[in-house]
Amino acid sequence: MKGVLFTELLNMVEQRHGYELVDRILTTTNLTSGGIYTAVGTYPAAEMEALLQTLAAETGTSLPIWLNVFGHHLFGVFTRYYAHFLTGVSGTFDLLQQIEGYIHVEVRKLYPDAELPQFVTSRPEADTLEMLYRSERRLSDLACGLMEAAFAHYGEQASITRTPLNADESEVRFIIRQHRGV
Repeated sequence: MKGVLFTELLNMVEQRHGYELVDRILTTTNLTSGGIYTAVGTYPAAEMEALLQTLAAETGTSLPIWLNVFGHHLFGVFTRYYAHFLTGVSGTFDLLQQIEGYIHVEVRKLYPDAELPQFVTSRPEADTLEMLYRSERRLSDLACGLMEAAFAHYGEQASITRTPLNADESEVRFIIRQHRGV
């Protein structure tokens, strides 16, 4: 897993709860890296899961909620550092439909070893986007947070319905309905 995700998780925790919580999470979680991350490094996905589980336990907030909050945070990071991905994008549906064919292609150019989730989209109706999420990391709550933040970024309203397609939630179907004039 790319180091930028680790550094941004720790930045988010520090912004919300202070450095003391970051320090406690890093010192109480069993991490093969020792909790030393660089944005350009690559680290085991199990460490991210362990950090998030410790964060949830320390704060009394569930892991799905933290993943969603982290998704919101990451969208802000992406808009600052990767604004070129938003150039010429008309709205959230347009952005979501470009993930596989453009965004992930460009990410793989920068990080050939990146293990990215897969998103397959279709538009059954003008105001509806169906998105199939596939990832062995089971981070659909994070994906949902990213989508919610994208709708806020574009000033759009939508409802997002998630349906797990298997027991471990490595495949999830999102039905996203955009609300006009709300």
